[in-house]
Amino acid sequence: MPIWQLCPNIHSVPQIVACTRNDKTGSKSVSGRPKVSPQLNRWSRARAVRSGQKLDQSSLRTQPPEPNPPVRPLPLPVDPDGAVNLDGADVMTVKSIYIVSDGTGWTAEHCVNAALGQFDYCLVDRGCPVSTHLFSGIDDAEKLLEITKQAAKEGAFFVYTLADPSLASAAKQACKLWGVPSTDVLGPITEAIASHLGVSPSGLPRGASGLPLSDDYFRRIEAVEFTIKQDDGACPQNLAEADIVLTGVSRTGKTPLSIYLAQKGYKVANVPIVLGVGVPRTLFEVDSKKVFGLTINPLVLQNIRRTRAKTMGLSSDGRSNYSEMNYVREELEFAGRLFAQNPLWPVIDVTGKAIEETAAVVLRLYHDRKHICTMPRISKRY
Repeated sequence: MPIWQLCPNIHSVPQIVACTRNDKTGSKSVSGRPKVSPQLNRWSRARAVRSGQKLDQSSLRTQPPEPNPPVRPLPLPVDPDGAVNLDGADVMTVKSIYIVSDGTGWTAEHCVNAALGQFDYCLVDRGCPVSTHLFSGIDDAEKLLEITKQAAKEGAFFVYTLADPSLASAAKQACKLWGVPSTDVLGPITEAIASHLGVSPSGLPRGASGLPLSDDYFRRIEAVEFTIKQDDGACPQNLAEADIVLTGVSRTGKTPLSIYLAQKGYKVANVPIVLGVGVPRTLFEVDSKKVFGLTINPLVLQNIRRTRAKTMGLSSDGRSNYSEMNYVREELEFAGRLFAQNPLWPVIDVTGKAIEETAAVVLRLYHDRKHICTMPRISKRY
């Protein structure tokens, strides 16, 4: 029976990418859009291909060469006009990564994706095709061995998170027997924590302990419900109940950042700053350790607002000055003056940052201020 029928929970994500072609247009895009950071452009393309998307050929750009690159460029089929032919990329040898778990596999998958992020220069600039395959819910030794055999045939790298010690041991022995390079993501840290606590691990996959509806689960549900009710300045009288309060002008990512933090169990409220509109008085009455200001580059903000206006069906010659540069700059300056009047609010520049990156900064500062309290007057931006 084929391995794909044997394991119905498998998720195959092809990540075929192509090397860039030379382009004399410089950092300005073909469509005439403003210059974008090369590093941000590379991250964006790498994230796209790791999620299974094909790169837009017109978006490929020449990137500065990496010093002493460990991998030589691999040739890709090229059309007569010099464009990279992505449809012919399958002739290259694809490096496979097998991700195996007796649970959801999210832990191993996130670890692999985080590690692949360190090879963006290879994935995007040097055309290193990578294909990841997620096998979740593998709780049977027979299935595990079949997957290992398939990995050996493909020359795949084997990454696993198996809470059951017998399954983990079987995976290790099978990989050694068939010469499959492997990494146990969960085992070493589990053993280290068990040694530190002086107790033995349960050996059960996450969520299989019989207590799926834990206190942490209900805390996160409560946080999400609170955050949704407090979105976009709603119910300002409840700001004191929030763990974190985000404030900034429109389109600085307050709502998605709030939801992301809420899913981690934090009650988050966000308050918009709008030119000519008064800020709720309660924003200045809450504990300043909870408040975080968000700012962004005006050119980037203008592009985001223009896109937003198009999705809302607003014409470029409309009466709204929402995306006009003068208005954007004036609103950011207004927010900057507000932040300056409240120096205890950390100001985070979200330009070029993913939601996860901004959230990491917020949580680091939040916990530092809450437990260490060594942040008097904050003047620098993050």
